[in-house]
Amino acid sequence: MKSNLLFDFTFDKKNNSLHILREFDATLELVWQAWTTAELLNQWWAPKPYHIETKSLELKVGGMWLYAMVSPQEEKMWCKADYKTIETHRLLSWLDAFCDENGIENTIKPRSLWINNFSEDNGVTTVSICLKHEKPEDLEAMIEMGFKEGLTMALDNLDTLLLTLKNEYYEN
Repeated sequence: MKSNLLFDFTFDKKNNSLHILREFDATLELVWQAWTTAELLNQWWAPKPYHIETKSLELKVGGMWLYAMVSPQEEKMWCKADYKTIETHRLLSWLDAFCDENGIENTIKPRSLWINNFSEDNGVTTVSICLKHEKPEDLEAMIEMGFKEGLTMALDNLDTLLLTLKNEYYEN
């Protein structure tokens, strides 16, 4: 088990993007499943005390993941990810948006193009995440919404989930 896992989070205001480099003490296959399976995404994607409920997930180019971020008061904020590129165990890319429960986009809020690259070295998986935005105001809006803090909490949730999944695997 590796300690001191890498976590780097940088904003690139010149290019309207942000970059996250994050290591997980789990195999590439397990991390990939956590990023692509509704039942697992529901367990880690939202920062606590929120949780998510997936309405649908069609993991294919042109497919969509439609989910609600649910507050402790059961208020739902709908989001979607329109899948652009999928290379199993290597690359997962989508264009995200806030939307309604039917996936109709909220055109007022910013969209982000997520490009997630996955690699493994000796049982430690690295996910390199790049979020690109059309204009500086979109990146600023993400920063003001607390994106860094929220994603940090979600990735910590993923650490906990991966540990649980690994322990279940070794028990069987």
